[in-house]
Amino acid sequence: MAERQLTIANGRVLDPANGLDQVIDLHLSNGRIVAIGTAPEGFEPQRLIDATGLVVCPGLVDLCARLREPGLEHKGTIESETAAAAAGGITTLCCPPDTAPVIDTPAVAQLIRRRAKTRGQARVLPVGALTKGLAGQQISEMAALREAGCPAVSNADRPIRNTRVKRRALEYAATFDLTSILHPADHDLSDGGLVHEGRVSTQLGLPGIPEAAETVALARDLALAEQTGARVHFRGLSTARATEMLAEARSRGVAASADVSVHQLFLTEDDLYGFNANAHVIPPLRTPKDRDALRAAVASGAISAICSDHRPHEPDAKLAPFPQTRPGISALETLLSLVLELVAEGVMDLGTALARVTCNPADILNRAFGRIEIGARADLCLFDLNERWRPAPEHWLSQGRNTPFFGRELRGRVRYTLSNGRLVYERGS
Repeated sequence: MAERQLTIANGRVLDPANGLDQVIDLHLSNGRIVAIGTAPEGFEPQRLIDATGLVVCPGLVDLCARLREPGLEHKGTIESETAAAAAGGITTLCCPPDTAPVIDTPAVAQLIRRRAKTRGQARVLPVGALTKGLAGQQISEMAALREAGCPAVSNADRPIRNTRVKRRALEYAATFDLTSILHPADHDLSDGGLVHEGRVSTQLGLPGIPEAAETVALARDLALAEQTGARVHFRGLSTARATEMLAEARSRGVAASADVSVHQLFLTEDDLYGFNANAHVIPPLRTPKDRDALRAAVASGAISAICSDHRPHEPDAKLAPFPQTRPGISALETLLSLVLELVAEGVMDLGTALARVTCNPADILNRAFGRIEIGARADLCLFDLNERWRPAPEHWLSQGRNTPFFGRELRGRVRYTLSNGRLVYERGS
């Protein structure tokens, strides 16, 4: 449903980027915010949304969400997963390049953007491949990918074993002002592992992935970032030691940022007991000490963004014996509520928490999303901060119903989502 002019009245407008936190009206026209407070002269909205009791914040920006299209439509589609994103208040999301075919040509990037525009309920930014075919051998045509709308490049979860190739790729990305999204995981140390190497992996008899798989790769990539001056972003830190290494490098002026998957801030290796396949994720769930360190890093800003790391699966992918199950959580619809749980638990205040899922990820991409200001795109999320709810399969919009959070009471729920001034999600009170 689209209205040329729309007013959102009486909401608590909270925009961390501009330090705005007050009960005030917003006025939208042709997809943009045209006034904050008093309506422009002659403004006649086709619809008025009474946001009394609701928080109005920028639409969420998610740095990593696999939509499964093209190539794995039995797990999810752009249509189904962006509908789930809208229900979670997410208006912009990044699609990693490990689709089929890989996003290493302008044609694939444009296909995804075109399908998202015609069928989607959220803006989809395709992340281009750092190397051709994600094979780690030849640098991709990054200039063409940038022209096709890719704000960043990445090799997804695939390794680039040749350090010289990785250095050249980072240098090349930097010449086009592209953020390089890196997954710190040493392939040889993590190969064959399923869960964190430690107490629980020993008790369950499952092959482990050591902490060093992350820290060794992170050390190499930080050295390359410092050498090349490239702008790098580390996707999905999972260990306490990694947060320390990142903070030390940043203190020396290395242009590096990082995010964390939201489930890493709640779950630990203990959630694997009973061979819980919905707790099978990559990087693996670590120890309570690691979880607490990640929370502290997010609160301090050492980790500047939280993402869903959405990976929907068909039911069979989680029903096999644990070693044969596929890693990942369907996470778009719980991202905001889990972030608000961190606020309720005193990890950080509401403004800081919202910055981690709005303006901060937008800044990592060097894009002007995640803000409420005159002239900005009207990407907005309206949510009830105090409403409690329990996620349930029958109300799930994602094709993937693989989440360990079904049945868990969460605090805070989306009521409306607007993308470019268009109402893409509305839930009755």
